[in-house]
Amino acid sequence: MGLNLKDLVVRKKTNLEAFSTKVIAIDAYNAIYQFLASIRGPDGLQLSDSEGRITSHLSGLLYRNVNFLSLGIKPVYVFDGKPPSLKTAEIERRKQIKKDATVKYEKAVAAGNLEDARKYAQQTTSMKDGMVKESKQILTYFGIPYIDAPSEGEATAAHLTNTGQAYASASQDFDSILCGAKRLIRNFTNSGRRKIPNRNTYIDVVPEIIETQKTLEALELTREQLIDVGILIGTDFNPNGFDRIGPKTALKMIKQYSRLEDIPQIQEQLQEIDFQQIREIFQNPEVADVEEIVFSEIDYEGMINYLVKERSFSEDRIQSTLNRLKKALEKKSQNLDQWF
Repeated sequence: MGLNLKDLVVRKKTNLEAFSTKVIAIDAYNAIYQFLASIRGPDGLQLSDSEGRITSHLSGLLYRNVNFLSLGIKPVYVFDGKPPSLKTAEIERRKQIKKDATVKYEKAVAAGNLEDARKYAQQTTSMKDGMVKESKQILTYFGIPYIDAPSEGEATAAHLTNTGQAYASASQDFDSILCGAKRLIRNFTNSGRRKIPNRNTYIDVVPEIIETQKTLEALELTREQLIDVGILIGTDFNPNGFDRIGPKTALKMIKQYSRLEDIPQIQEQLQEIDFQQIREIFQNPEVADVEEIVFSEIDYEGMINYLVKERSFSEDRIQSTLNRLKKALEKKSQNLDQWF
């Protein structure tokens, strides 16, 4: 579901080049789901190797990270750990959506409607056994560090922005802001030209950056109050939110009454959720204690062997892609040498 703060936050369009030399903490599951959902054939089926194993996530990680490294961006991926118990309802809701989408996908395929088939196929996206391990293997070949969070990955990513170890966190979800991220980048791992479903129209998806402090100042709220706004709208820990309360109404209520406990018209519903625990999850999330983020050398040979020999990628395409990365890094190195 994700938290709907789109109409409230202060957003600024930017480009990937703006993050050259900066460490960006990426919500790994969020990014991998994007790759699995979007990298598909015309019929909606994901890419796979000669043994039928899905490779869409590997393809996304390959090409996106080649782009990041070529631009001088320093990505670090943060993987989810055990979700808070309050997230159970949201997890079950997502499972049901996938089941419903599977039925619609099969009907669309039977009717020969490939446009709808692809749309519904994307909604069935889920992580399979082994995908996390495979993703970490690709990152290791790139020399890109990854972190295993004890709980929500976006919380540890947000934490890294506050320790100064990362410039910003990257995710499509706004929850990072409630977790205290100094900066959140959206459309970081999925920027580019995208087709609008059921229309022969394309749009350019560009990164946008949200600075939490600017948003709080513009809304005239504290972070604690913004968390209460989020609870009113609906978070992963109370996915249904409150009846007939959207982002603007939630903002108005908190600005008028300051906190959930003082809003008279929601008191009956408020008793049905553990809002104090939800507050605690966002205010004091369980995060990984990271001493140092270390980037390593790229293992070009290891990556070629794995992708080509084990996962059936085109050798010519992989060689071409990695040669492009080598040239970009060599050029950056030469430009840096000119300063000395």
